[in-house]
Amino acid sequence: MTASTPRNILPLLAAGQAQKEVTHNAALMLADILIQSAVQSAAFTNPPLFPTAGQCWLVASPASGAWTGKDGHLAAWSESGWIFIAPRPGLETTDLSNGQSVRYDGTAWSSGVIKASSVEIAGQQVLAARQAAISNPSGGETIDSQARITINSILNALRSHGLIVS
Repeated sequence: MTASTPRNILPLLAAGQAQKEVTHNAALMLADILIQSAVQSAAFTNPPLFPTAGQCWLVASPASGAWTGKDGHLAAWSESGWIFIAPRPGLETTDLSNGQSVRYDGTAWSSGVIKASSVEIAGQQVLAARQAAISNPSGGETIDSQARITINSILNALRSHGLIVS
């Protein structure tokens, strides 16, 4: 039997183990950090001076002090000291300092990036995949400069929002 769960490395009780409450409490602490995870900030490279039990940070690089060597880890303060959790692909937390979602892709953390195939509001799709480029108006027998200015403004807005290719 393994000593921990495969995904979140929560410690498992062993048959005949003495002081099972220690292992059980350690698993509860890790679950408390990971379930609906939130960090105070993702920008600290060294530990705060006076953390409160239950507060967490995403350790920025280059880590120093008690966080040395823990770049990219979640660091949670407990009554017993620092608990570090190595990130795994798909781990997501909320940065309370700016309200943005921070997600680990297996290589690096990304902040404020939302990946989706479409966006719906009240059941109506409002955004989808980027469309092909649309060329600026040209030619024609009658040139309406005001219409062309407006069309160009619309096209530039769509391009700047990434909705159509430039």
